Amino acid sequence: MEILGIIPARGGSKSIPRKNIKPLLGKPLIAWSIESAKQSKLSRVIVSTDDAEIAAVAKKYGAEVPFMRPGEFALDTTPSEPVLRHALDWLKKHENYVPDAVALLQPTNPIRTAKQIDNAIEIFIEKQPDSVVTVHEAIANNNPGWILKRNEKDEVVLWNGDPLRKIPARRQELPKGYSRNDCIYLFKPQNLYEETPNLYGSKVELLVMQENESADINTSSDWDLLENRMKLLGY
Repeated sequence: MEILGIIPARGGSKSIPRKNIKPLLGKPLIAWSIESAKQSKLSRVIVSTDDAEIAAVAKKYGAEVPFMRPGEFALDTTPSEPVLRHALDWLKKHENYVPDAVALLQPTNPIRTAKQIDNAIEIFIEKQPDSVVTVHEAIANNNPGWILKRNEKDEVVLWNGDPLRKIPARRQELPKGYSRNDCIYLFKPQNLYEETPNLYGSKVELLVMQENESADINTSSDWDLLENRMKLLGY
C-alpha cells in the first residue's frame, strides 16, 4: 500500500514567528515530525510549504519538497483540506503519483512517534476505514456527560438535552467520549474530493492514545510547557 505522509508548514505563523523552523531542544520544530515520519512505514514524506527557508530545512532533514505551495493556500484562514488537495493534484499532474492513503502530520505535534504512525497504518490496513483519527479519552469535565449548554429556551441543560439534575454523579458513570488530538489523520484521498472535502469519510476508526502522548503547540506558553516536558522525558 502506497501511503503518503504530508507535513504542512507555512511560513507566516503569527502566534510564534517562524514557528516551524524555531529550534526545539536543538532541532527545528519541523525536524521532529520529519524524523519520526521517515522512521515509520510511510512510503513517502513530503513537506508542503510556501517558504524557501522552511523548504531548505525540510530537505536537510530528509523530507521531499517537490513543489512550493501557492500563496492562496498559505493564508491564516486556509484549512487543511485545500492544502492537501493541492499537494495530491500536483503529484498526480507532475509525477502521475496517486497514493492509496494520506497521513496528515502537523508539525505542531513534535513528540509524535514512528510507532504511533505505524499503529495508525495497521488499523487502516486491517479495518479498511475511510480514515483513522488519533484521539485521547475525554475524562472528567472534558467528557460530554459533564458538559453543559443552553437550549433554545435559554435553559441550562446537559449536552444531550437532559436536565442538569440527571448529570452523572460519579466519573465512572460517564459515557465513553474521545477528543481529537490532531496527532495523526490517516485517510483515503477521495475524502478530499467529496462535495464537502474532509479528512474523515463515512467510516472512521480511532487510534486511542494517552493524553500525554501528544502535544499541540499554538502559543508561546504551549511551546515553553512542551519544551520543559520533553526535557523531563529525556528528549
